[in-house]
Amino acid sequence: MQPSPTHRANFSLPNEAAARRVVDVLTEVFFEGDAAVAAFERPDGQWDVTLHFAEAPDQELLRELVATSAGNDIAATLVFDTIEAKDWVKASLEDLVPVPAGRFVVHGSHDRDRVAQNKLAIEIEAALAFGTGHHGTTRGCLLLLDHVLKHARPKRVLDLGTGTGVLGIAAAKALHRAVLASDIDPPSVRVAAENAALNEAGQYVRVIRATGFAAPDFAKSGPFDLVLANILANPLRQLAGPMVQHLAPRARVILSGLLTHQAPAVIAAYRARGLVPLRHLRIEGWSSLLLRKMG
Repeated sequence: MQPSPTHRANFSLPNEAAARRVVDVLTEVFFEGDAAVAAFERPDGQWDVTLHFAEAPDQELLRELVATSAGNDIAATLVFDTIEAKDWVKASLEDLVPVPAGRFVVHGSHDRDRVAQNKLAIEIEAALAFGTGHHGTTRGCLLLLDHVLKHARPKRVLDLGTGTGVLGIAAAKALHRAVLASDIDPPSVRVAAENAALNEAGQYVRVIRATGFAAPDFAKSGPFDLVLANILANPLRQLAGPMVQHLAPRARVILSGLLTHQAPAVIAAYRARGLVPLRHLRIEGWSSLLLRKMG
């Protein structure tokens, strides 16, 4: 059976406040349907908003919603197109090459035989969930994890916002210890669990659906000696307080998903709660941070 095409709508907004306002409206309207809304900040500060639909959307309705929440000028810039799913998967696989990051190598199934025996291989295919290892944030997190593991053997590990599960799988394969992985997105929860099993880490990685630290699983599995969180700058700042409450003394925290110019604000949020920055990696305009709880 051939995969169905995906229908897409794209437009841009001038700032984060506008993006949040519009995304909130669109998410509320399309929550029950087969649709997904995503917003990403560009290096110039503008935000790109993309909607994916399983069925062709009502273009007039969508323009009205955007016009109501962002103005007629923004609504006029809406661009609609259709993506053939199989073409995107094929193209993505052709472009993906193994990504080394310290002791780790992230690869697709087509490169399984190209990984050196002395590396910890993590097989991740292009999927709906975020994190194939090719983004600068994922690679930065893996490099910082490799650094941490040269000096410590964390017993309780959390992968917050796991996406494809790559970071939790990396920690589990290196430590052979239990890892709690969480994500707000149901497809990510499913994909991460499948990837953990594929990488023979299913016995170590437990994936749950959760928003922030709301689920009781965090208290049961913590306090954590190591937290990996590759999400976005604003959620990272908002989660600083709740995260600290789930950290063990002297715990290490690896944060990413933030543009380099956003790093000072994120560092300040965690420094205010007793964490000290130890390392700051910058890759392709993105930052990855290693911090440690003092006491």
